[in-house]
Amino acid sequence: MKNKKNILLVVAATISVIVINIGCSTTSTLIAEKSGATLWGENCVRCHNAPSPTDYNDDQWAIIGEHMKVRANITDDEQSKIVEFLKSAN
Repeated sequence: MKNKKNILLVVAATISVIVINIGCSTTSTLIAEKSGATLWGENCVRCHNAPSPTDYNDDQWAIIGEHMKVRANITDDEQSKIVEFLKSAN
């Protein structure tokens, strides 16, 4: 009886890991497909009015991007795309 319970626990844990990995890869794929402009619009307006790309120069956007990566809990890829968009638009 103990062996059946152990086997069921292992199977359940394995299925959970597979489902979580599938969900994470789908989310990562969706983020990878988004442009910097889209990510900027989705992330920056969550907490405040997003500034115009012309409000800051390239160096300032790089610093702001690093700061906001931590504050907004965004990935390196998201931060990079957003900063590149802002630099290209200023």
